[in-house]
Amino acid sequence: MIYQSDQLTIKRLEGDIAELNFDLQGESVNKFDNATVTSLTAGLDALEAESGVKGLLVTSGKPVFVVGADITEFTSLFGATQEEIKPFTSSNNKNFNRIAALPYPSAVAINGFAMGGGLEVCLACDFRVMSTAAKIGLPETKLGILPGWGGTVRLPRIIGVDEAVMWMATGADKRPDDALKAGAVDAVAAPEQLRDVTLTTLQGAIDGQLDYAERRARKHGPLPLNDTEAMMTFFTVKSMVAQQAGKNYPAPVKVVEVIEQARSMSLDDALNAEADGFAQLATTPVASALVGVFLNDQLLGKKAKGWEKQADKKIETAAVLGAGIMGGGIAYQSALKGTPIKMKDINQDGLDLGLNEANKLLAKRVNRGRMTADQMGAILNSIDPTLTYAGFEDVDIVVEAVVENEKVKGIVLAETEKHIDKDAVLASNTSTISITRLAENLERPENFCGMHFFNPVHAMPLVEVIRGEKTSDNAIARTVAYANKMGKKAVVVNDCPGFLVNRVLFPYFGGFNALLRDGADFQAVDKIMERWGWPMGPAYLMDVVGIDTGVHAAQVMAEGFPDRMQPDYKSATEVLFENDRLGQKNGKGMYEYTTDKRGKPKKVVNEDVYELIAPVCGERAEFEREDVIARMMLPMAIEMARCVEEGIVGTPAEADLALLYGVGFPPFRGGIFRWMDTVGMAHIAEASEKFAHLGKAYELTDGMKDMLANGKTYY
Repeated sequence: MIYQSDQLTIKRLEGDIAELNFDLQGESVNKFDNATVTSLTAGLDALEAESGVKGLLVTSGKPVFVVGADITEFTSLFGATQEEIKPFTSSNNKNFNRIAALPYPSAVAINGFAMGGGLEVCLACDFRVMSTAAKIGLPETKLGILPGWGGTVRLPRIIGVDEAVMWMATGADKRPDDALKAGAVDAVAAPEQLRDVTLTTLQGAIDGQLDYAERRARKHGPLPLNDTEAMMTFFTVKSMVAQQAGKNYPAPVKVVEVIEQARSMSLDDALNAEADGFAQLATTPVASALVGVFLNDQLLGKKAKGWEKQADKKIETAAVLGAGIMGGGIAYQSALKGTPIKMKDINQDGLDLGLNEANKLLAKRVNRGRMTADQMGAILNSIDPTLTYAGFEDVDIVVEAVVENEKVKGIVLAETEKHIDKDAVLASNTSTISITRLAENLERPENFCGMHFFNPVHAMPLVEVIRGEKTSDNAIARTVAYANKMGKKAVVVNDCPGFLVNRVLFPYFGGFNALLRDGADFQAVDKIMERWGWPMGPAYLMDVVGIDTGVHAAQVMAEGFPDRMQPDYKSATEVLFENDRLGQKNGKGMYEYTTDKRGKPKKVVNEDVYELIAPVCGERAEFEREDVIARMMLPMAIEMARCVEEGIVGTPAEADLALLYGVGFPPFRGGIFRWMDTVGMAHIAEASEKFAHLGKAYELTDGMKDMLANGKTYY
């Protein structure tokens, strides 16, 4: 043994080859935490002192290769200066440079995920062989930063500027076939052959059959572009990246700038330029927000896995009540992820609609090469359409997804309970109706909970799992386990009107309706909120949700929280509803919808809408951008603070992700609590005072007042 630690080992193999094996003890994955970086430095010291070594094999002792840096250690950098941040990258850069400069060739066997720093150490090696089960990528821009251990220097010199920029700007994972085609890896092998193929490649370099010296010179020399080529390349690439990334995400453009700046530099100077770019991005609020989202997602995943471990049995079979678009979406997602499901409706037309929805989604996967026709057929066969309860006694969980009407749901749930095993979980996909009230009709309320999916089911990652007053931990645990199996992000919340997401979304819509009442133009409000970061403005979002759905939910919210959600005026959305303008579902709402050349809905403005809503809207007036933002965002933020203070949701982290995954809260702002921390509670309080005349929805909670008085933050 040349070197051994809790993070890695270096041992000598036959043929005078040394093997560096990453195997972080006590962890399920390898990562470059501080201990691993320090250990790698010591290991390389020992390796360089070892005589007679002819080649280095780099491997992993875990199913993944290396997932990258330990992001939890990175958060300590926020608030530091650029000069304080720069040394963060230096230690491991020195390690990777030492691997790249060894007096003999190196080859790496990439057996699993090699992300961020995990790929960067592979790029430092002379040869890369990738398992068919592996994926590689540089996802740092998704965290608001850029690769800091040589990725912006080595990757463009290996696969070319255009391809390297796309890899880094998108942060996408790359499959073996894509990586091989791009030239990022030299060979692809089946998992059982990976080690042998890598050793054969390494031996070829040792024997002089493969020229590793030429590879090193190319990797560490200037980019092969003259001044004219460079100018054209970087102008085109930068423009394209800027357009795709948008103004709120600076990291992708900074990647291009760093590569351009370092195109003719020596390795050390290029790495210094990369470190400067890394430090500049790390001091932005966007990086803090996106890293926060990543860590919150890790927390949510751990909580969901914790619930799953508490479940007393696995979910092997499922059923959904009510086909249609929602039921078909749930059936599709369940079947796609391996849980056979019965899909029940009261008429054949409903079943046909649900099956068509699943068929359409699966056909898209086949057309995009993500699935074979045989696989599509097998998944469709695992969806069992039925008009009866036959076989329901054998299912582990039933998700009710019938019309959003409390009386109808109550009847359906009570009837279903009689046809399922006494141990089975019964869940309601309601968006607003009290789980505690729905449970009053049931004989086994302890087995009943809410399971609120967001539409479209296949695209929206969030599922709210709602606990009623009598819901057992086991019912929650099994339901979360099912959500996990479906590939969803489960947030467990307590019962209240609207639960979590809708409870805070409708004060946002309330702010919108009040703006229209006071003379704001709904198109102007949409543009302001879209520029603030929302994927769509409130008028467009209401059309997508469905104005009938919105009016119904607003009534539920008003009954539940009359002090702040019961308007004393007739809203524009109510007028639209009364005039059968329901949004996208019938082609007319705030906007009107036609179909573009690709068959997708296209929104247009009909001036008749302004005439229709004029009786309930004030004279048209222009509002300051900051006032519109405050009037829209404050009611949502304050209501979310209430939800945390009341224990509806466990933590600000879960609340932030619920809005991000459920309604598209701007990721670069990190979530509503992260946003409040960024602007400061003093700013929130000032806006609250300015708009106090608009009612209790703008009044700070006791908890927020305490934070203001004591200088506290949510994170």
